[in-house]
Amino acid sequence: MIDRKASVTDQASDLRRMVASISEEKKNIRRPGFLRSIAVVGGKGGVGKSNISVNLALALGEMGHNVALLDGDLGLANVDILMGVQAPYNLIHLVRGERSLDEILCDVGDGVSLIPGGTGIEELANLDESAQSALINALAELESFADIMVVDTGAGIHRNMISFALSADTVILVTTPEPTSIRDAYGLLKSLVFGTVGKLDVRVLVNMVSSEEEARSVAGRMRFAASQFLRVDLGYSGYVLTDSRLSDSVRARKPLIRFAPRSDASECFRRIARTLMSEGGEDRSFDPGRGVKSLFFKLARSLGVGRDR
Repeated sequence: MIDRKASVTDQASDLRRMVASISEEKKNIRRPGFLRSIAVVGGKGGVGKSNISVNLALALGEMGHNVALLDGDLGLANVDILMGVQAPYNLIHLVRGERSLDEILCDVGDGVSLIPGGTGIEELANLDESAQSALINALAELESFADIMVVDTGAGIHRNMISFALSADTVILVTTPEPTSIRDAYGLLKSLVFGTVGKLDVRVLVNMVSSEEEARSVAGRMRFAASQFLRVDLGYSGYVLTDSRLSDSVRARKPLIRFAPRSDASECFRRIARTLMSEGGEDRSFDPGRGVKSLFFKLARSLGVGRDR
């Protein structure tokens, strides 16, 4: 005989556990209007920065976040290709007033919206103050649905990339175990340190490693050098294992986390996303004014330095 009372009790217990589980997973998700910006940077090309940006954004989306993914690489914008989408419009159309924010956004699923960058970011610096304010107010609409913005910046040490990094709440500095990559990443970190007057939140991410031990060794050396010579507390975001399926996913124009969702590298992206959110969740205090407007006002001001009007 089936004990119906016990069955109902078990179902109620299961339901409570399910609700508690969902609440736990969602508790670090920020309310709309308080967007957190994460700039992904690399000291040189070929370190996997764009793939990290794309897969990190999707991993955050899987967690229940609403993510705006901005392709900020002015020279070689390719996030739309990695995502397998065709973007008819980009930020330049918004800057020129030819399209609205809704019209340039590309919904790529899992709570992620792509903002194709093009040359629109650079033109932001050429607008007069009232036009800049109008554009930034339009971009502020992102905060009606997104709580995180991931920015894929250009590779190398140049003004546009530095401007993005110094304007963001958090910077993920990507390197590989190769000595030249480590050197270039350290050089970029030095440029960031010397270019800011406030506190920097920079975290190294070691890509294309054979093991966690190798990643921690590379990160440890960089963190020691940063502490000793730059007097900076360099954080650690984690690592991504080398995966032969990554090149297959690029050819298929499908992010790895969708192409091979159970691969070790895909799990690395999810772990990095969880780490970012646990370290930057409700316990983290943000300075007043951070969000879309703060990000783009800082960016416009930084890009405009030294330019003739």
